[in-house]
Amino acid sequence: MSTMRRALEFLFTRALRSRLGVAVVIAVLVFGVIGAARLVSGPVDPSTGLSNRPREPISTVNPEAGDDGVLSSPAAARPKTRPGELTPERAASRFTTAWLAGPGSSGDDWQARLRPLSTPALTEKLTGADPESVPARRVTGQVTLRPRTESFVEVLIPLDNGRLRLELVAPEGRWLVDAVDWERQ
Repeated sequence: MSTMRRALEFLFTRALRSRLGVAVVIAVLVFGVIGAARLVSGPVDPSTGLSNRPREPISTVNPEAGDDGVLSSPAAARPKTRPGELTPERAASRFTTAWLAGPGSSGDDWQARLRPLSTPALTEKLTGADPESVPARRVTGQVTLRPRTESFVEVLIPLDNGRLRLELVAPEGRWLVDAVDWERQ
């Protein structure tokens, strides 16, 4: 009995007063609870739980309900053109023809051809541009129109070594090029 008394006295006076002793007691309690839970729960079926992936995608929406997402947008409105004016496609084609005719001509002649098809803002941006810097020589495909609103469209034109992207605006029904972007392929 004196051995048991010494063991308990050692446990409560020295071991449980140190950090290491407290950590050992907590670890024994945690492993004891886990072991008891495993004994009570019985054998584990590996086909249940989150360890297996579902055979089919998990869907949380009705695929027949349509698109109600934040990023969905209504169909773009058809561009409106004032009677007797160029459509966006024709305005973009004429601008592209004038833009591609830059190499070999003077800067003033090139600017004069682009001016009637450009907004004042674009005309100002192109002031001083070198017509020899036009990177392409000819159109190689069909004009693609991407309507954004009734008075704003994006036009993509495939060229011999890239693609020309034009933004056209028509505040009063007359389509003018407002931005030019070149995408090399």
